[in-house]
Amino acid sequence: MTVNIDFEVEKRLDLQFEDIIREIIEASVDYEKCPYECEISVLITDNEGIHELNREARGIDSPTDVLSFPMVDWEVPANYDEIDESNSDIFNPDSGELLLGDIVLNQDRIESQAKEYGHPERRELAFLVAHSMLHLLGYDHMEDDERIEMERRQKEILEGKGYFR
Repeated sequence: MTVNIDFEVEKRLDLQFEDIIREIIEASVDYEKCPYECEISVLITDNEGIHELNREARGIDSPTDVLSFPMVDWEVPANYDEIDESNSDIFNPDSGELLLGDIVLNQDRIESQAKEYGHPERRELAFLVAHSMLHLLGYDHMEDDERIEMERRQKEILEGKGYFR
């Protein structure tokens, strides 16, 4: 598995970003029983950086906590039978890894939401990565039943790695 992590911020929270991100990405892929080696790119930015991306990508003129940009167009979440292995757009030609997509994390929101929800910043980071990974694997939360299912999966991934509310 390849996890590319880039920082676009000068000030960093006192977190082991790389370790937590890799741990939760691996746990998410394992939880969803992905049969492929995967590649995921992660960018850590701030309110200003994610505000600009949110405006450009989604037409929403405000910052958010995390953005997910899946490479696979899932009809059914994590249904690997849908994947066409000859589709060079979703496989890295050099490594053969499935390109799941990109995650953009807002460091400012990790800090503020951890305070707001009364849990450690490491738990907030882990939550946002698990949430985003489920989006990369085709899950959504637009409807109540989708939201309930996605929340259940997030909770199981996080608790499986020792992250509790």
